[in-house]
Amino acid sequence: MKNLHFKDFFWNSDLTCTGGYDAIIQYLNEGKRTCKEVEDFMKARASIEEKYAKDLLGLSKKVCGYNEMNTLKRSLDMFKLQTEHVSLSHLQLAQSMREEAKKLEDFREKQRDARKKMEQQMDALHKQKSAQFKKTMDSKKTYEQKCRDKEEADQNVNRNTNNPKHMEKLYSKAQQAKQNAEEADRLYLQNVSTVGKVRDEWLKAHVRACEMFEKQAMERINFLRNTVWTHLNQLSQQCVTSDELYEEVRKSFEQCDVQEDIGHFVNLRRTNDKPPAPVVYENFYSGLRPPAGAPPARLPPPITRRGPLPDPTHNNDTIYSTVQDAGYSLIQY
Repeated sequence: MKNLHFKDFFWNSDLTCTGGYDAIIQYLNEGKRTCKEVEDFMKARASIEEKYAKDLLGLSKKVCGYNEMNTLKRSLDMFKLQTEHVSLSHLQLAQSMREEAKKLEDFREKQRDARKKMEQQMDALHKQKSAQFKKTMDSKKTYEQKCRDKEEADQNVNRNTNNPKHMEKLYSKAQQAKQNAEEADRLYLQNVSTVGKVRDEWLKAHVRACEMFEKQAMERINFLRNTVWTHLNQLSQQCVTSDELYEEVRKSFEQCDVQEDIGHFVNLRRTNDKPPAPVVYENFYSGLRPPAGAPPARLPPPITRRGPLPDPTHNNDTIYSTVQDAGYSLIQY
């Protein structure tokens, strides 16, 4: 594709028209606005990253697995530590984004200052060109009017008349009209020459301005492209950094051994390796002893009698109630 240039396509047929120049200025203003929008976008993204980093840092300080032990505790501690590192990397990312935004701001202001000088020069030339063109057109009108006056005076002289005084008067007017026409012609020619010089100067300045503005536009497009490219590289690098930090956490959890943690807890908090003996019945009257080596059996106490029952026929003794059933006992088995 053939390269196109501002200086070849932004002219106007009317000398006083600035349509081509105005179109370039509008394009540059829109480009400046784009720079400001990208700059504000990056600053806003940096603020988001900074807030996220601070929130993530605060989260990494919260209690997480405080009462755990052994390999799982080490893995959870690594999880919190790398979360903190991720938050710090996002904080660094926010700072890098602000630095890139500041570079874009400096670039935009530098272009603005350079443009301002050129625009002031062109505005002055446009005013000078318009003023001189108007002056030339006014002198042209005067010149044409003086020429018509001369033609009219000459026609009056050429008319036949018998009055010598009147003829002399007409001749005098014709001479004056001729002088006025010649003076108007000289002034008009002078103004045409002057506006021609102003035009030549403006043409050269317009070409220089077009070249400068085109260069600025190319620099702006290139700078914006590189700035956004760098911004995306920073985001991609952040993803890589975060993944590397998370990989450390994954490696730590790979070392988390379930059986080892269970064994660690058992060895650290163990109480006894024997369960309590079963609860057995113990007879109050039983005097039996459990055999050696066996857990003591809780048997009912043996029933023993202290002697024969007293004879209820003896009247001098305490009266006892009798039961006809010889097998009766207060102890129920």
